[in-house]
Parts: sequence; C-alpha cells; structure tokens
Amino acid sequence: MSASRNDIRERIIKAALGVLKKGGREALTTRSVSAAAKVQAPTLYRLFGDMRGLLDAVAESGFVAAFNKKKEQKPSSDPVEDLRRAWDSHINFGLENPVLYVLMFGEPRPELNLPVIEKSKQLLGELIHRIAVEGQLKVTEKRAAELIYSFSSGIVLSLLAMPEDIRDINLSYDAREVVVSAITNHDPLQKNASSEIVSAAITMQALLPSVSSLSEGERHLLKELLDRIATQK
Repeated sequence: MSASRNDIRERIIKAALGVLKKGGREALTTRSVSAAAKVQAPTLYRLFGDMRGLLDAVAESGFVAAFNKKKEQKPSSDPVEDLRRAWDSHINFGLENPVLYVLMFGEPRPELNLPVIEKSKQLLGELIHRIAVEGQLKVTEKRAAELIYSFSSGIVLSLLAMPEDIRDINLSYDAREVVVSAITNHDPLQKNASSEIVSAAITMQALLPSVSSLSEGERHLLKELLDRIATQK
C-alpha cells in the first residue's frame, strides 16, 4: 500500500530537520533532503513549493511540538507560579531543540500566520488574564504578553549562542524573575500606591466582561478610563 500524501509530507519534514541538525543550513539542499526522505526531488516542490516553503513547514512542526508541550501544563491555584513553570518549560524546549528553535524564533517571519502560533499566544493570554483577575498584574495584559514573549525567546537565543560548557542557565532564572517583577506586584517590597492603583484598574479591566449591570455606552466609557489609568507612567 502506497504512503499517503500526509505521510510523505511528514517524512520529508522529519528528514529536513535531521539534515539541519546534522549539517546546519548549508547542508539543507533538495538533494540531501530527497535522499534522506527517500523521495524524488519533484515531490518536494510539489508538496512545499520551494526550500523556503519546506523550512516554514519544519518551523510549523516546531510550533506544534511546543504548543503540545504547553498544553500538558495543568493550572494550579497560583497563576504567577504557573507563569514561572511555563517560562522554564519554554526555555527547556529551546535548549533541547536548538536548530528547530532558531528556525522558529531566530528568523522573524511576520507574514507566517500559522494557527498554532495564535493558539500558543492564546494560551499565554489566558495565563496572563488569570494573573490579572487575581489582582497581581501591574501592566496591561497586552504589554505583559509582549514582554514575556520577547524576553523568553531572547534568553533562549542568547543561551544557544554560548558554548555549552559555559552556558549559565541561571541567566534564564534571573531574567524570569526580572519579568515577573516587571509585570506583577508579586514582590511585596516593590508595592506602592501608584502600582496598586494601576493593578486595581487592570484587574477591573479583566473582570469588566462579566459585569452585566452596565449599558454598552457605560462599559465603553469605563474601559476608556481604565485604559488610561492602566497605561499611566
């Protein structure tokens, strides 16, 4: 029985990743991938268009693997601690899959709109929203997501750039705590009146959709006011 189109596609993606791990980008050619996957070169072009299409497919496989790993984490009663666990999981994934991670995050492709990337961002958004509802977020949910996404991927790429024998994983832990401190009021020593007001506004923003006693106009006005308080410098 002949292999299905999807089976062949997955075999080629796996072969391409193997070539990348063994020889890097320079080794990735139509010939090397075709030989590793045991297919004819025209099959690659038919399924992926060109080498860029194949690389995008390999990157997508990485995002799927990372998303599945994130889904395994069960929420606890402490969303800030869940954020720490999610951070560590992300870092570990990157260090365990260096070639794949660099392809995913080291080559920005804004035009690469993959559903799995949006699902991953949604998972992060849900975690941040839980922190907001708990009254522990001191920046907007959008800003928190941007900071976490930027810092975590930057730390992985920085660690991967270091020789393994001098790679210091404590850099990740220190960066994680800097981010936690920057976006939450989890550190009681850093609380002040201003941050408490901002945090309260952000909490109200998070809870606003569940308030049914306001008209649409009142809800819109309150959201505008809360936005101004939440983003005050």
